[in-house]
Amino acid sequence: MSAYVPALRRYFSKRADIVDIDDLVQDVLLRMHVRRQHAAGEDEEIANIEGYLFQVAASVLTDRARRDQARQRNAHFALTDEFHPVEELTPERVLGGQEDFSRLADALEEMPDLTRDAFVLHRFEDMSYDMIAQHLGISVGAVGRHLMKAVRFLAERDLP
Repeated sequence: MSAYVPALRRYFSKRADIVDIDDLVQDVLLRMHVRRQHAAGEDEEIANIEGYLFQVAASVLTDRARRDQARQRNAHFALTDEFHPVEELTPERVLGGQEDFSRLADALEEMPDLTRDAFVLHRFEDMSYDMIAQHLGISVGAVGRHLMKAVRFLAERDLP
């Protein structure tokens, strides 16, 4: 049966997710093994082993699709760090965050009023350039210049 593994892998690679291929191949081989065990006492040979093998592979795909639909597999998310990051809140990290926040607040206080207002509205209030311009009574181009000025001001102080 191992001679058919590459062909089964190619078959499944066109029909299933790459992460499921090994499991699908294993399911086919297991079904073939079980069939061989049940047919051991009987004189029932498979005339076209390759055709039968791919018929079993198609059946495995169908069974997997039914099982996935019943379990709503597509609606689940993997429990990975991407979706559930694990971060330790050590005293050092908390202190570092407080210091960064304090430095940012001090830098914002040092900025010219209009530059600070444009920056705060854009970064913290998620306002568009047009909305900021309207709110502050300046042109859209002036908003862009004030934001660039704020970014340079913070970069000079190694702030985000």
